[in-house]
Amino acid sequence: MRIKICGITQPGQGIAISELGANALGFICVPASPRYVSPIQIRTVIEVLPSETEKIGVFANTIPEEITRIVNDSGLTGVQLHGDESPALCQQLRQCLPSIEIIKALRIHSWEALQRADIYSNCIDTLLLDAYHPQQLGGTGKTLNWEMLQEFSPSKPWFLAGGLTPDNILDAMSYVHPNGIDLSSGVERAPGDKDIDKVAKLFVNLQNKVLL
Repeated sequence: MRIKICGITQPGQGIAISELGANALGFICVPASPRYVSPIQIRTVIEVLPSETEKIGVFANTIPEEITRIVNDSGLTGVQLHGDESPALCQQLRQCLPSIEIIKALRIHSWEALQRADIYSNCIDTLLLDAYHPQQLGGTGKTLNWEMLQEFSPSKPWFLAGGLTPDNILDAMSYVHPNGIDLSSGVERAPGDKDIDKVAKLFVNLQNKVLL
């Protein structure tokens, strides 16, 4: 299972989290976010990471040309679209970045919202389900209705996000079986400041249940 820790801002924390077993690290490219990092800051972290660690940039309602520039400037290996991006925009981005993984995040508050996943099946590589918040795009600490997701079976691999912590991850996994999980605020001391002890606890709990 893929384990993505999002909102990385510091090289030392990025290395430590990667060494604990995270397959992917996420970098917030939304200037309004308290976890925002510039392309130069992203590159500073990426330069010290193992080559096999996936480096995902998180964007929201950014034009494909700007995303492409940031990917090229920073060395990202994947892009997560966390805004209101249309399938047409995803397809345009695919043409700009043919070798980059495209992840489309959906903020879920109802079964109807979940059905939107199908419209992206031909233009992305991976889905991510996050909890809906009326003002914030992510990192809110709110959990999804896991029971509602029991019947979710998309045509693409998917990440479960939304309020996951080392303490509730096994409860979540008892309801759903995603291809990956994504944590941010659940392993932080403050926005962008990861708590390595919490990350270590996450992996211990997962390993105890042989989910990795």
